[in-house]
Amino acid sequence: MAEIEGGKLAVLFDIDGTLVDSVYAHVAAWHEALAEVDLTVPHWEIHRRIGMDGSLLVDELLDIAGVAADAPGRSDLADAASSGHTEAYLRRAESLTILPGGREVVVRAKELGYVVVLATSAPEDELQILRDLLDVEDHIDAVTSGEDVETAKPDATVVKIAVERAGVSASNAVMVGDATWDAIAATKVGVRSVAVLTGGIGGDALRGAGAKRVFQDARHLADDLAKTVDGLCASPGSRR
Repeated sequence: MAEIEGGKLAVLFDIDGTLVDSVYAHVAAWHEALAEVDLTVPHWEIHRRIGMDGSLLVDELLDIAGVAADAPGRSDLADAASSGHTEAYLRRAESLTILPGGREVVVRAKELGYVVVLATSAPEDELQILRDLLDVEDHIDAVTSGEDVETAKPDATVVKIAVERAGVSASNAVMVGDATWDAIAATKVGVRSVAVLTGGIGGDALRGAGAKRVFQDARHLADDLAKTVDGLCASPGSRR
């Protein structure tokens, strides 16, 4: 088990856009779902919100589409769009692929002795698809899902639960994600954040949200994982 003076270390991995190339499938699914209820939102507006809590996301998309906050039937539109997104995304499931280094970085984390947690708020049906695709079950110690939280990122609850399941202090954990929401949520609970560019969010935005390091993809992170995690965690010293 990798440790420093403060105890054992953990790496918390977001999945969508970090390990699996699924962000744009979500964008397309939301665009299709909104169109089915006669609403139009530009793809870029959807994209910048992927990874955000679903209820907050759809609420913001309805605002952009011009649906007034007090409009009759707004809640029905939100429910229909959410259901439509799920159906449209699941239809795209077979097109999902692992991002460069998506499997290798998880394996590498385990080889280095870190506690490995898949820290996501994806619904169970979506999460199972992602886990089957990744095929890293022998290399993970814990998992979170949408069943664990009422509100997803940027709310910090899912990161807090991931840290608790890892059995480490927040200062001895590193969150790896692709979205600003990952960095914001991690920072709220004192977890260092590392970002990859594979979700389509720029490095400046990720750093501005709190990411301490930004890598091109999970493969580049895997090559520098020990230095990155040990360097960011509290009281860095000789691993034992």
